Amino acid sequence: MDTVEPTQTDSHINQAVSSNLNEIQRLLYAGFLPRFFAYIIDLIVIWSLNSIITRPLIRLTNLSEVKLWIDLFSVTNILQSIVFFLYFILMTWFFRATLGKMALGLSVESLVGDRLSKGQVVIRELVGRYISMAVLGLPYLVVIFTKKHQGIHDLFADTSVIKDRMKKLNQEIQSQQH
Repeated sequence: MDTVEPTQTDSHINQAVSSNLNEIQRLLYAGFLPRFFAYIIDLIVIWSLNSIITRPLIRLTNLSEVKLWIDLFSVTNILQSIVFFLYFILMTWFFRATLGKMALGLSVESLVGDRLSKGQVVIRELVGRYISMAVLGLPYLVVIFTKKHQGIHDLFADTSVIKDRMKKLNQEIQSQQH
């Protein structure tokens, strides 16, 4: 049986990886455009869910005109917001990806552990998204400028979005760093 001894070549590769880690991480993590297109796909899915389920249900129950003080707090807006946030929370919790991310080969990864915690998912998908949307989505642009392509919602939750085909390489790099 042959045994494989670490060679000088392995040492050079490890050294090259260590010295170029920032550039390698920019390749591992999903940048702005793939995440943007995944989000567009997700918005189409959410619009479809609301068109098929929420709006007909509201019309059937005659609640389309019901609101609290202003139109922003209408039954329609509240239910559609619930569908929006539940979609992101449940998909990320159960699959580590929404349908848009799945279609583009992306997934959400924890930067502090092996598995996403419930707290990370809620902070990322509810609190972080709400804050980002409250300021017209501008915090999403932070993805362009951070080393691991993290948005504000990722920074809050210690997460990032990684290209699925790069997961194994990322795990190997992370294990060598520890």
